[in-house]
Amino acid sequence: MDDALFIHRIHFAFTVTYHYIFPQLTMGLAPLIVVLKTLGLRTNQPVYDDAARFWTRIFGINFVVGVVTGIPMEFQFGTNWARFSQITGGVIAQPLAMEGVFSFFLESAFLGLFLFGEKRLGRKGHWWAAFMVFVGSWLSGFFIVAADAWMQHPVAYNRLADGSFEVTSFWGVLMNPWALIQYAHTMCGALITGAFAMAALGAFYLLNNRDVEYARVFVRIGVIAGVVASAMQIFPTGDLHGKLMAKHQPATTAGMEALFHTQQGAPMVILGQPDVEKQRIDNPLVVNSLLSFLIYGTTRAEVEGLDKVPKENWPTNIPLLYFAYHVMAGLGTLFVGVMAISAFLLWRGSLFRTRWLLWALMLSAPFPFIANMAGWITAEVGRQPWLVYGLLRTTEGFSANVSAANGLFTLLGFMGLYGMLTLFYLFLLQREIGHGPGASAQVGAAPLTVSGGRG
Repeated sequence: MDDALFIHRIHFAFTVTYHYIFPQLTMGLAPLIVVLKTLGLRTNQPVYDDAARFWTRIFGINFVVGVVTGIPMEFQFGTNWARFSQITGGVIAQPLAMEGVFSFFLESAFLGLFLFGEKRLGRKGHWWAAFMVFVGSWLSGFFIVAADAWMQHPVAYNRLADGSFEVTSFWGVLMNPWALIQYAHTMCGALITGAFAMAALGAFYLLNNRDVEYARVFVRIGVIAGVVASAMQIFPTGDLHGKLMAKHQPATTAGMEALFHTQQGAPMVILGQPDVEKQRIDNPLVVNSLLSFLIYGTTRAEVEGLDKVPKENWPTNIPLLYFAYHVMAGLGTLFVGVMAISAFLLWRGSLFRTRWLLWALMLSAPFPFIANMAGWITAEVGRQPWLVYGLLRTTEGFSANVSAANGLFTLLGFMGLYGMLTLFYLFLLQREIGHGPGASAQVGAAPLTVSGGRG
């Protein structure tokens, strides 16, 4: 049974992690495309409209792959987590249904209009199509986060005689304080991904001395959006999220910092390796009293350690939780530094000539994806051993009738299929980048084709 549970957890972790590569980029690009369309409408300069067309083609490729990889997760609630679906379906099914019925169809319908209807809609109508794609993508993110936030901090529910949950207030679920803060933090992370992707591609074109006019637009918009989103990711969204977690999930907070013992004036661990057996940090690099200050606003506050939590309620994988959190926090700090320097040089008018910083922007492109994944690992591993925090354990939610062998077979199948899908995705992406934004200027509002070419 334990082997089957492990396989089911790995199975869902693999599919959801792979899937989230694509939505985080589409949610990050959507507002930037609206910015490009707005600048095009206000200035009448074709470079902005051409740039918007180019990034919409990138958006479209990611949207399609995101849909393909998102559908299997819906089925996994029934195949791998049947008991969880039965018990919690009365709550989480509602925001998930809202995501599919409203936001997904809103996004997909207006994406079709945006891709194929520029000449018929006119410039203002085309702007509205871009704006509605943005609304749909961010609304989709909200409903998904609301469902996850209820698992982190359950509110507005009743427990029925058979152990299942029912909603007492749908608005209570949507307005869950955890959902609002987690959503803001998640969207900042997505915007960082989109901003770095746009700036990185612009830096690539500048370093190769091609499509220079477009490249300058990409870098400028990417850096401005990136410096704002990176700062907001730390404060206020990250700060508020950390304080909320310390209040409602003290075991998670302690596990993130490997704080085994309750301390007054608790330090923030910058580097080190957690030794769970000996309950200590090896080779620690710490900032004294910083954790107490960040959570409670004073260096003398007491922070609850894992010694105050029953051991059966400890996070089930403290080293993974610890390292995922520190990867997320470390990369978040790096993003602020890179974007702040880039913004300063952009203001000084020398960014486009500073090759070492263009290289840094270009090579930074994968790191927001890693940071976002590490953030979700922190949230989901930190919630363990609970599926619904404090109410439903993970051991009580999986499909016990599906054997480990069956789960492993389908996991290997998904890995093979997703491996081939990755090659196809990279092929399409490489073709679009190779053609460049100049191709959009030549073909106008050409629709996205299966080959990923110019249409």
